[in-house]
Amino acid sequence: MHKFILGLLSIVLFVSCSNMQQVGQKDFLPQLKFINAIEIPYNQEFKNTKIGGLSGIDYDKKQDIYYIICDERSQENLSRFYTAKIDITDDQLKSITFQEANTLKNQSGNIFGSWITNPQTSADPEDIRYNPKTKSLVWSSEGARVINGAKTVLQNPSITNIDLKGNFIDQFNLPSNLEMKQEQKGPRNNGTLEGITFDKNYKTIYTSLEEPLFEDGNQASTAAGGLIRFYQFDLKTKKNTSQYGYKLEPIAHEPNPKGSFAVNGVAAIQYYKNKQLFVLERSYSTGTQACTIKVFLSDFSKATNVQNYESLQQDKIDLATKKLILIMDDLGIFTDNIEGLTFGPKLANGNRSLIFISDNNFSPTQKTQVLLFEVIE
Repeated sequence: MHKFILGLLSIVLFVSCSNMQQVGQKDFLPQLKFINAIEIPYNQEFKNTKIGGLSGIDYDKKQDIYYIICDERSQENLSRFYTAKIDITDDQLKSITFQEANTLKNQSGNIFGSWITNPQTSADPEDIRYNPKTKSLVWSSEGARVINGAKTVLQNPSITNIDLKGNFIDQFNLPSNLEMKQEQKGPRNNGTLEGITFDKNYKTIYTSLEEPLFEDGNQASTAAGGLIRFYQFDLKTKKNTSQYGYKLEPIAHEPNPKGSFAVNGVAAIQYYKNKQLFVLERSYSTGTQACTIKVFLSDFSKATNVQNYESLQQDKIDLATKKLILIMDDLGIFTDNIEGLTFGPKLANGNRSLIFISDNNFSPTQKTQVLLFEVIE
């Protein structure tokens, strides 16, 4: 078992890879400087729930409070999100204190069903964002595509607006290529809407697939990365206005034993500026305890709108560009299944903070981590 190390370490990365745009002397990249991290104890209890599965986080700077979503499918505790205070004192992450636990409700005002006993009525929460203009929240569910001899579950992903207590307000209109199908077309199981983020004016929302649609080609392997889509929605009409292609990195490590489970996909996104997003790619391979976490600055301003493209497997498509700004492997600490990120409060020098959180999958062998970075611009 890896020992989790808390410490102070800074890192500045200016790198390029074969499938990334080269970084020239005139290009500007923000730098992410690691400050420190804390760990939430396994199965810490709060208001009759076990804290774990934390897969999305967002910050309300006016109230100095964080919204954190749990990806539990109502197996043991109900599908939910938390509010929390995160103490950053003297530019150091000190503690996290949970304030409330709020149950997510469906369109009928009822709680979501259990994945174990009634999977068709369950949800798979993955990300959450706060809208200060409407004082409401938006969250994403991955849905499900399970087809085997025992059962068939086809549940579409969703993006839902809720109030601050988890009550349903309305939903976004998702495009047809996000509908789950029995044939190998559309989204893969457990590979859909993993990340969401608002633009700075709260007029647009972006969401990302974790893995490729079937028609967009193969999943990432250790030899090559796959092609995924980012979706842009108009917040007022709740309609999809654009889609963009993005190239994943290859899986970081060969699984052990060979041929066992391994994955690389987009686990979280955060709007930066001018159609640029921080994109977090998370790679995991059986036999390797830690996850390989890479953060890219991706630019969508010159990418082709592929909204009407049935497949990304064709010529003359300009993908979103990407530039690597952080590899957490280089920090000298253990990094687990990091799935959430948000800008936090400004630090003493006026620079913004960036906070990451990990999903321990409710496993005693994994860790719930909160990591603090300084954004140097």
